Amino acid sequence: MSVDPAFLGRREIATAEEMEQLGLRIGEQLEAGDLLVLTGPLGAGKTTFTRGLAEGLGVRGPVQSPTFVIARTHPSLVGGAPLVHVDAYRLGSAAELDDLDLDLERSVVVVEWGRGMAEELADSWWDIEVERPVGSSDVDPSELDADAPRIVTIVRERIV
Repeated sequence: MSVDPAFLGRREIATAEEMEQLGLRIGEQLEAGDLLVLTGPLGAGKTTFTRGLAEGLGVRGPVQSPTFVIARTHPSLVGGAPLVHVDAYRLGSAAELDDLDLDLERSVVVVEWGRGMAEELADSWWDIEVERPVGSSDVDPSELDADAPRIVTIVRERIV
């Protein structure tokens, strides 16, 4: 996997634009065979991150949450790897994810809601967790989708 290790660790992301920019900077470094597993509650910014990633990869958009289609492929516009954007929220098991027959070797694959399932797809992957405020007493519930700061943790995982 090709992403600079400087992206590893925890960081605060203040706005949706910053989330998209983080995705863009990482996307510029990805290549075919890279797998990213995104975890976080609804509205955390997983698809926003993926939108930036797609821009960095130079793939055709628009990038939208694939919740109802499960997986969407975005072909490259620059001769690079396509992006396969998967939403595993409605899948019940790793076997269902495997049944999608994803082209892991020739694509960059992003799996939202994939923790506990996508790890069986590859020997190594990037685990990206996005945390957002979820109702602490100092956060107005109507503001959860606004530009509230998010905490993004990026870890490189490998099967040993």
